[in-house]
Amino acid sequence: MKKFLKSFFNKSSESSSSESEIGKYMPEEEDPIEERFTYNFTKNGGKFLYCENRSECDDFFNKILEENGWENVEILCYDNSLLELIPNKSELIISKTNLNSKFFLTTCEFLVATDGSLLICAEQIKSHKVNDLPQNFIVFAKISQFTDTLSLGLNGIKSKYPKNLPTNITTIKNFNSEEKENTNFLTYGSSAKNLYLLLLEDL
Repeated sequence: MKKFLKSFFNKSSESSSSESEIGKYMPEEEDPIEERFTYNFTKNGGKFLYCENRSECDDFFNKILEENGWENVEILCYDNSLLELIPNKSELIISKTNLNSKFFLTTCEFLVATDGSLLICAEQIKSHKVNDLPQNFIVFAKISQFTDTLSLGLNGIKSKYPKNLPTNITTIKNFNSEEKENTNFLTYGSSAKNLYLLLLEDL
């Protein structure tokens, strides 16, 4: 994953004439799933931070708080397990009810490569609409949560919850204030969110 990130952010748009000639008659090779997601996610306006270890995760989290002036603020968090990932959590006021909190701390179900969206459900957002949640999101995810398409992600949710399929399944795709044409029925009508994605290696 680390090598992928280095190659992704240092990619040159130029290719040699010999490579072009060879590839002219060959099927186009698809980029790795991580690269496709990262490209589409950042194109949508999302802020992507890869964490190789817990120390890096703590460092990035603190820098997000510092960058936005989010010290000693109230945050919305439904998942108690995430509180273990928060450094200096005593400085944050944890709420499970205030939809006007400074930011929403959550996980997601899948990271969809084809459009750079995050697939979520009632396990993360309860019965709320995405529009009703705080404007700012900090999302924790792991490498194993990449999926090629939305359809595969939906199938993944069915497999993950075979006896009790969650409700309120939706995606978050627009991460900046510029209006864009929205062709995904799961995100239709959703307002843009200022979203940070902390991607962790699976432990």
